[in-house]
Amino acid sequence: MSSSAQLAFYIKAHPDAIGKVVDFDPVTDRLYQLDLTTGNKDLNRDTITNPEKFNQWVSKQIANSHSKYGVGGYMEHRTIYVGIPLFESETGPRLLHLGVDIWGDAGTPIYAPLAGKVHSFADNNNFGDYGPTIILEHDLDGLVLYSLYGHLSRKSLHLLSVGMPVNCNQQIATLGAIDENGCWPPHLHFQLMFDMEGKQGDYPGACRFAEKEEYLKNIPDPQLILQFLAAVNG
Repeated sequence: MSSSAQLAFYIKAHPDAIGKVVDFDPVTDRLYQLDLTTGNKDLNRDTITNPEKFNQWVSKQIANSHSKYGVGGYMEHRTIYVGIPLFESETGPRLLHLGVDIWGDAGTPIYAPLAGKVHSFADNNNFGDYGPTIILEHDLDGLVLYSLYGHLSRKSLHLLSVGMPVNCNQQIATLGAIDENGCWPPHLHFQLMFDMEGKQGDYPGACRFAEKEEYLKNIPDPQLILQFLAAVNG
């Protein structure tokens, strides 16, 4: 059985062990699917390359759709990353997004959806990067899973220590503002990994399209935890 299949089995067998990542009521709250590919003709380079304009655009999409959050991104081919040095490599641009983004207001509380412990944390303070980042480690009946939370506020890293226990549904962070989260509209990059490959406080959030099958083995769909699909109205 693959690691992804083991995770799906664990979630099905232990529904009470799965908590929230953000405050969200599936009965009353709606989500808006944001399209950050070239297929979205409403989004141009002038908007994408200006953090304030990009933030206004995201906020408008969420408000006009009467949604609580904007969501999307897992395995989305994001051409918006073209030209950002962080996403360039000698073998080609890293445009395939590996996590799910949850777009909301700066200061939005972020929670641990599974019990575990702090694996590592860092302020990846580069343009286009995660900014403040927390990675948790979870033991799911012998299956080790890591969860990554990027684009946080800097105060989210205060008082953390490696190995610190974390409870399910415990608030661990808040969303960071543009000037501290890597220069993005406020949002959470939520990603799951089975193997950290020796990395600390960071793990790629995008890869080359040619690497998709390789990364799929290590990075399961975060919707397994989020279970947002029924509320998406995009």
